[in-house]
Amino acid sequence: MPRGGKGKRRRRKSSGSPSAVASRSGHPGEAGRPAALDEAEPARKRKRRRRSKAARPQGQAPAVSGAAAHETSITDKKGQKRGKKARQRRGLQGRPLASSGKPLAAERPAETQRPREASAAPQQPRKDELRAPYVTPSEPPVPLYAALDLGTNNCRLLVAQPTRPGQFRVVDAFSRIVRLGEGLGASGRLSDDAMERSVEALKICAGKLNARSIRRRRLIATEAARAAENGETFMMRVAEETGLDLEIIDRETEARLAVSGCSSLVDRETKSVVLFDIGGGSSEIAVIRIGDNRSSRLANHITHWTSLPVGVVTLSERHGGEHVTPQSFETMVREVEGMLDRFDGPSVEALESASGSGFHLIGTSGTVTTLAGVHLDLPRYDRRRVDGLWLTDEEVSAMQARLLSWDFAARAANPCIGPDRADLVLAGCAILEAIRRRWPSTRMRVADRGLREGLLTDMMADDGAWRRARPRRYQRGQGPTAASEERLRPHEGNKA
Repeated sequence: MPRGGKGKRRRRKSSGSPSAVASRSGHPGEAGRPAALDEAEPARKRKRRRRSKAARPQGQAPAVSGAAAHETSITDKKGQKRGKKARQRRGLQGRPLASSGKPLAAERPAETQRPREASAAPQQPRKDELRAPYVTPSEPPVPLYAALDLGTNNCRLLVAQPTRPGQFRVVDAFSRIVRLGEGLGASGRLSDDAMERSVEALKICAGKLNARSIRRRRLIATEAARAAENGETFMMRVAEETGLDLEIIDRETEARLAVSGCSSLVDRETKSVVLFDIGGGSSEIAVIRIGDNRSSRLANHITHWTSLPVGVVTLSERHGGEHVTPQSFETMVREVEGMLDRFDGPSVEALESASGSGFHLIGTSGTVTTLAGVHLDLPRYDRRRVDGLWLTDEEVSAMQARLLSWDFAARAANPCIGPDRADLVLAGCAILEAIRRRWPSTRMRVADRGLREGLLTDMMADDGAWRRARPRRYQRGQGPTAASEERLRPHEGNKA
């Protein structure tokens, strides 16, 4: 007779028949569970399993249990994995909650699943995937500026974009020794071989310029084209064969551009500087005096300047560049000293008295950078270590004596000189020695920069690239203002 009130129902004895074993298993198609496992499991756990089987629709695949459940990835609408707590959520009576009406991605038929590449819309790149100079559609692109310098010895190109005030980032560069002024001192004309080498280098520069959208560019030619009788004719040939219109600048402009390119290497404490640029056919020297009101353009502080009609190419052709003796070296130095005597510039005493200890030299040329590379004993020339390096007067004298003691083969074997400059470096040292004798200084700063950097600096300053505020990031649904639309229009420099 059953007990009154609430109580647990008496559990039936388990039967050893196959049907009873099958009833305790998962579903009809599943192999039966051993009876020993059912006896070992708690009664509450077995009841929950039976209820979950009863709530499962017929024909649905059984839930994966054990370690396999961790291998099956169950995702929700957003494709994120649901937690273990969400997967095993149950009601108040212990029954599992019904899932949403939409089947999961793992349960959908194969024919209803479309390929992800075909169904997914194009996604915007993430912030960590953006590469400079990336701009959003509401921002104007970062402008590019280009500067080309066709000198007596080299053909150089720089393409850059402005960054912080007074600075820029180089996007593309090109440099090749063409020796345009080869034989110019003897004949007064540009040779056919020299012009052919220069045109081939300029064709490469034209390809680089045409491949980019340049906001402004300036292409110049210096002493070789300026002094040659057929300089203008050569410029017409360059325009016809390469499409580049080169401008032959005068010596004063060349001196100012050299100063502009080295403005960031002048310290705030410096009051006076003698800056020189030893080129292939000429050498520019500028005396800079900085007062209390320092201008953003260093070229505005030039008080005296001169351009010597001598460079490494012309001097080495007159005195020989391969076999240089101490006597021939001294002869080259005295020739340059005679040219400096005609320059009506301030003496070193006047510069030191006006500036106290804030006077030094700045050298921007291949000669000075070669001395710095040899001084550092670099296995390969590294501009990052050379540009801005300070050298004492004793170190410069030691490097010149070291180069003078080498023969042509030893100079050509040095990685910072090479065979292309082995016959020119001592002629450049002779010009440097004459400048040091005119303005003795305890220190000199090395500048691996020149006319190209000055051209870029002037163009960016004239264009207001560093004064222009950062482009505004507009919110969704808003567009640029009329002022920003004006900035987005093509610049006239693109037509050059």
